[in-house]
Amino acid sequence: MMVLVSYDVSTTDAKGKGRLRKVAKECQNYGQRVQNSLFEVDVDYGTFLKVKDNLLKLIDESNDSIRFYYLGNNWKHRVEHYGAKSTYDPEGVLII
Repeated sequence: MMVLVSYDVSTTDAKGKGRLRKVAKECQNYGQRVQNSLFEVDVDYGTFLKVKDNLLKLIDESNDSIRFYYLGNNWKHRVEHYGAKSTYDPEGVLII
């Protein structure tokens, strides 16, 4: 299932900057950055619940926010991309 993860972490203090790095790193572990604070995460439901739980533990809900947009398994018909940054296929061939 494809989920868009969007976050806004307050960086007015050192703790906020640390939270921002941790949130970004957690998202990078499971998804692809498509904008500064927006990741496409294509995982099974069980893995998504783990990612969501980890992210919610990292943020400070009084200063930060995080949003999850559920695009499901038929996401290719729901996403259009235009512009400079090239798109990718998370279900395509992975070369390491």
